[in-house]
Amino acid sequence: MDNIRTVRKIIKSVPVTEGAGVHLRRAFSHHQTKETDPFLMLDEFHSDNPKEYEAGFPYHPHRGIDTITYMLAGKVTHSDNQGNKGVIGPGDVQWMTAGSGIIHQEMPAGDQNGELWGLQLWINLPASHKMTEPRYREIKSEQIPEIYTANGTGVKIICGDAEGMHGPVENIVTEIEYLDVKIPANGSYRHSTEIEHTVLVYILEGKAYPDPESGQVAESGSLVIFEHGNLAEIKATDENVRFLLMTGKPINEPIAWMGSVVMNTEEEARQAFEEYREGTFTK
Repeated sequence: MDNIRTVRKIIKSVPVTEGAGVHLRRAFSHHQTKETDPFLMLDEFHSDNPKEYEAGFPYHPHRGIDTITYMLAGKVTHSDNQGNKGVIGPGDVQWMTAGSGIIHQEMPAGDQNGELWGLQLWINLPASHKMTEPRYREIKSEQIPEIYTANGTGVKIICGDAEGMHGPVENIVTEIEYLDVKIPANGSYRHSTEIEHTVLVYILEGKAYPDPESGQVAESGSLVIFEHGNLAEIKATDENVRFLLMTGKPINEPIAWMGSVVMNTEEEARQAFEEYREGTFTK
């Protein structure tokens, strides 16, 4: 029997400034980690004013996490202290396992209309893999399968399984699914989930009923945190809706978070920045 997930809460993203002055909307972060485990943070950057993003994110360290950058418009050029470089554009994904440590920078540029739109999701790594070897994966738009259901719903599968298809990202430590879903007006989408896994939805455009029975509405810029269950059902209102659907197996370990480093103890986090200052951060 289907146990459809109800809504635990709906949170509106908040404006923040990061890097050298990039304007973002933050969907969740430090305060929600118990409810969003294994997900740590989700930022959306969306602007057609270059002054709000062109200063970018100059070199900074990461340790203990995966970061996933997903572009919808414009591009981001990234590079690190190991000589790695790349560019991701609309529909592309960069999946970075910071592991034991990476010092990198991300410099955004808008499209011909000046529009930049993308998201960065942080995923925790368990203690056993915090100090794993760093790794980059660049997934191009054409590698990401997009499936259309009978009612016209489009599902891009970045990671995990949906509609009998598998996403291109393999061999990850923290078990997650990451989907980009578009539902036409008055349509609905159902996704099977492991009962105990965390399920989050972030609305990119339009409005949705994340639990059609309750009648609650989530609009663009809102994060929905669901209760446990084996099925998530999202229904569009009388307008099209687009959202990210994230599911993940909780890690259930202590979190010590300092800036761009997430470890299990404060001592480990402090040590990371000590090594950064001393020039011994990357292994």
